[in-house]
Amino acid sequence: MSAEPLRVPLLTRRATLVGLAAAAICGAARVSRAGPALRTSPKVSVLVVGGTMMNGDHFADSVMAVMREHYAGCRKVALVLHPSHPTERDKVEARMQKAFAQLGVPEAESLHRRDDVGAMALLRTADAIFVGGGETFVLLAELHRTGQLALIRERVLAGVPFGGSSAGANVAGLIIGTTNDFPTAEVPSREALGFLPVTINPHHPLPEQKADFDSRAGKIRGYLRFNPTETVLALANASVVRLHAGRAVLAAGYGWIYSATGMRALQVGEPLPELGR
Repeated sequence: MSAEPLRVPLLTRRATLVGLAAAAICGAARVSRAGPALRTSPKVSVLVVGGTMMNGDHFADSVMAVMREHYAGCRKVALVLHPSHPTERDKVEARMQKAFAQLGVPEAESLHRRDDVGAMALLRTADAIFVGGGETFVLLAELHRTGQLALIRERVLAGVPFGGSSAGANVAGLIIGTTNDFPTAEVPSREALGFLPVTINPHHPLPEQKADFDSRAGKIRGYLRFNPTETVLALANASVVRLHAGRAVLAAGYGWIYSATGMRALQVGEPLPELGR
């Protein structure tokens, strides 16, 4: 006589499936809490600007010296102008070409001149990278879509100088979180390039602009209440932090470090060990 097949009650099977689904969700949550990774290398040379760094078609006097030092010896810079509106990119490229020529960099070409394959080729062959300002979410979405995020990481970790202003500074951090701009595009992840172990806040008002300063500081503190493990690097307009040879400093202007325990103002020339390697 054949054995009676084992029959699991319907309610028991349903409970088992619910339990498995809950375990999968919990497992996924545990993975997501690991957070974005810091991309480290002793060769990394990264410069971030709080925005408003141009004076017409050349760099502002306050950032000129550090920009010249950062891009010294470079022959061709790849311009990443994704955050600009498509109708403005030709004009922005022309301004940046004149500005970099004044630094002694003879060639500057925007990725928007090429198709996706050509843009990747430009990133592979240029010996410097600069990411402009505009819409942070548009920028990050395009970097993810094209695979340029990973290639820029690869090149900068190998020693190619990287610079970014405003939106371009935002993506140099671990994650975009205090960007000031609206989410004008969907992004698959808020994870950014990860060259600096912070979330970056550009265009931070100066203390003498008391109402604006207090409002921005309050917003950042509110962000950190919900994200207490993050550190926020805030930069005023035309203010620069540079990481080079494992050492980070405020090279020009005004900056602040915010954490869950408080805020401190930075001084020009001050070493920033929390941003170094």
